[in-house]
Amino acid sequence: MLWKLFICFKLLAVAQAYRILIVCPMAARSHFILANTLGRGLVEVGHEITMISPFRDPKPLQNYTDIVLTGLLEAKEKNSARLWDLETISPYKFINMMNSIGEKIVRDVFAHRNFQNFIDDSNQKFDLIIVQNFRTDALNVLQCHFDAPLVTLAISEANFWVNPLVGNPSPPSYIPDIFVGYSSRMNFWERLINTGLILVNYIYNYIDFIPGQKRLMRQYFPHCTNRDDILKNVSLVFLPAHESYNQPVPLVPNMINVGGFHIKPPKELPGDLKEFMDAAAEGVVYFSMGSNLNMTLINKQTEKDILQALGKLKQMVLFKHNDVLEDVPSNFKVGKWFPQSDILAHPNTILFITHGGLLSTLETIQYGVPVLALPVFADQKTNAAKAETAGYGLIIPFLEISEERLTATIDELITNRRYRENAKAKSVISRDRPVKPMDLAIYWTEYVIRHKGAPHLRVAAMDLTLIQYLLLDVVAFVIFVVITVFLFVFITCKKFFLFRVNKIKKE
Repeated sequence: MLWKLFICFKLLAVAQAYRILIVCPMAARSHFILANTLGRGLVEVGHEITMISPFRDPKPLQNYTDIVLTGLLEAKEKNSARLWDLETISPYKFINMMNSIGEKIVRDVFAHRNFQNFIDDSNQKFDLIIVQNFRTDALNVLQCHFDAPLVTLAISEANFWVNPLVGNPSPPSYIPDIFVGYSSRMNFWERLINTGLILVNYIYNYIDFIPGQKRLMRQYFPHCTNRDDILKNVSLVFLPAHESYNQPVPLVPNMINVGGFHIKPPKELPGDLKEFMDAAAEGVVYFSMGSNLNMTLINKQTEKDILQALGKLKQMVLFKHNDVLEDVPSNFKVGKWFPQSDILAHPNTILFITHGGLLSTLETIQYGVPVLALPVFADQKTNAAKAETAGYGLIIPFLEISEERLTATIDELITNRRYRENAKAKSVISRDRPVKPMDLAIYWTEYVIRHKGAPHLRVAAMDLTLIQYLLLDVVAFVIFVVITVFLFVFITCKKFFLFRVNKIKKE
């Protein structure tokens, strides 16, 4: 009897299996981790996944197909030194730079031979398209080409890149732009700068970014460019966010928080690493600047300050570095790669020194480890500001690192129990969910397919122009009425006054 039930369940799973295309255009491993984890999760419940990205899954599952955009990763790594220069860039210049990078990424994807061969294959049919957004809105044209609903996979919490796609409100009074490095508690000048940044974003959007994306669509998909809604016909947005990490913000019904879905249950560490961690009686400090920032390219004095500050600790140090280091302190273990999530889950890990990237932030919150953030660019500064505001971390901008400041800050984080207590409190919130984030992502993926794009989740704001949405026409009308009434009263009073003066003169 049991085997019959098993066969019924298997047949049911096959009957509900869908073909899904996932596009991860950016040559950044952290972005690929998000897209790949979602893809593998969908395969494990019976769906068929095709992944377009600059990466190849080293252990692809059955029903998981890679379309590799060869050469894009190598081209990006040649420019990795420039990432360290972004710490001092103005957020206003950063807007223009991101728009240009996004346009280049789309052009590289559309023009790639492997992508062209894939698009030209008339046998390709999909039930859903999932596109990871990195200022690459023109990729949304794939939902028209394949006549399938579109889901956007964001690379951060709700922000200006994805809010307009579904009409999500984002008041600049308490929601900072993710690249400005403010917390939600902004003073007057920060709110002024943040509002100016949002206005500049809107201006760039309408005079530069959107026209550029439409040009790319016309060039490569001329059969779809007669659709005015092509850039905003998004059924759902997945946000790698959660209340334990980001501040509470308004979300329209088709924006879903699935932050932490990439975090798997901790595994046992490899033998030598397990011995190192288990033997650390005073604890372990884990240092990693992520997958995009190459530590071999930093200033030698900064590297010396970091090594000397960490070398003085009585704690053991796991140090992620891209090359072989000379004169390594005796308490160090250096490696090009470490199983980060499993290390953070180890009870002897007492501090995480990080660049403040999104995935690192979600993982350190999941396991309740305090952080010392050394942000460099993009959302790292905002993530760091949130850690400091929430009381589970401190910040040292990377350009301001010195041995003395690093030593004092690490000592404060290790000896003051409140940072670990706050981190543990955040961890409790992160784990207290009615459903696992991966299960939530799978449910909503299938929901959009079942309900043919789920148009009932779309808010009416998407049918308004910017002038209508901001009530500029209403404001203009009210101002016109007020001015008209004022002029009428003024002219009437003036005529009445002149009439009285003339009458008095005659008398």
